[in-house]
Amino acid sequence: MVGISELPSDARRLQGKVALITGGARGVGACMAKLFYKHGAKVVIVDIRDELGQALCDEIGHESSSSYLHCDVTKEIDVENAINFTIAKYGKLDIMVNNAVIAGEAKTSILDNDVAEFEQVVGVNLTGPFIGTKHAARVMIPNKRGSIIMVGSVCSSVGGIAPHAYTSSKHEVAALAPIAARGPGPRAPGEPPMFVRFSVNCLSPYFIANAFAKEHFKLDDEGCSKVYSNLKGVVLQEEDAAEAAVYLASDESKYVSGHNLAVDGGFTTINPIFGLFA
Repeated sequence: MVGISELPSDARRLQGKVALITGGARGVGACMAKLFYKHGAKVVIVDIRDELGQALCDEIGHESSSSYLHCDVTKEIDVENAINFTIAKYGKLDIMVNNAVIAGEAKTSILDNDVAEFEQVVGVNLTGPFIGTKHAARVMIPNKRGSIIMVGSVCSSVGGIAPHAYTSSKHEVAALAPIAARGPGPRAPGEPPMFVRFSVNCLSPYFIANAFAKEHFKLDDEGCSKVYSNLKGVVLQEEDAAEAAVYLASDESKYVSGHNLAVDGGFTTINPIFGLFA
């Protein structure tokens, strides 16, 4: 099998790094895994979709640089095992991407929402990133370096564009990044807190017409093409979110932490209904 080719050595922005990506078997997570590998990183893909995850490793085609592991991010033991597996196989963890997500049913009225379903969505979308960040920090704090990336959504900045559980969970994910970025590291008695030296950021894309979005919003290609875009003639794709993740994972962003990077074409900065250019 030929597999995916790496970029030329002088163009690899993640050369020598090791990344773990939750929900990495399909969609944006899979796109990140492939792009991270192209940029020289070794990637550990974790998901509950075992066939898709293993197929992605086969597509990458380099067994020494990609691995798949079954992992339910709502189970702390699964996440802890995934990180321990990464350390055992590759010797370190430089990049943790908390990408696993579910959307729940698209119900517009809060009266129609079921508590159990709400808790299930929050379990994956918020508790999962909390557990992933906790255990990534466990190995990054001693090394005094690393990058943790939460995958959020524009719905954390603009209300009314996604279901209640999904929106609530993404609001909290965006809030988790800066508080985790400011967590105190080890210090001697009587000394002031020493803040951690790894970065924690959130990446919040707008609507991407992939399988996840089509399933959730029940849209076909034509329906997706009619979704509002602030930038005419430009369509947000999975690769755009993956490229932003490469930046946050690379040494180029070494002084960027606690930030919520919107990849939305300016959608969250304007209200298209009002204003001089309406």
